[in-house]
Amino acid sequence: MRKEFQKLFNDNFELIRNYVYYRSGDEELATDIAQDVFLKLWEKKLDYNSKSLKALLYKMASDSFVSHYRRQKVANKYLSKMDPLVTNQTPQEDMQYKESKEMYNRALEQLTEKQRTVFLMSRVDNLKYHEIAEKLGISVKAVEKRMSIALSVFREIFSVVA
Repeated sequence: MRKEFQKLFNDNFELIRNYVYYRSGDEELATDIAQDVFLKLWEKKLDYNSKSLKALLYKMASDSFVSHYRRQKVANKYLSKMDPLVTNQTPQEDMQYKESKEMYNRALEQLTEKQRTVFLMSRVDNLKYHEIAEKLGISVKAVEKRMSIALSVFREIFSVVA
């Protein structure tokens, strides 16, 4: 099994990496996504001699790239709203703002994609839980659970500084 996977990896890694690189223009991202794809495939323990695995690799790489792009889009949207409109701050206030922004970004990075999506829909888009549930096709209880976890991560990160 290990030899078959090694052969699959050697034959296809560059192809998958180049595929993501052509879509993203980011060599480092392409390498990371290609590695993640092969790691996920290894964890699935499939028949590595199958002819359909090449198509599966491309599909997994495409899905990972789209997920990454969506996460970046949400993060960029948030960051554009975070920039202060007034620049008449003292250096101390500016430093506190930057530290708070860093902690906020650190907390966002620790959330899963699902938790981050619910959190940002609630806090940035000002949607109610039932609206989020409707848009995501999940129950209100699932939204509450994800939001609860997200808020606990934020409390933990911000309590370390306080």
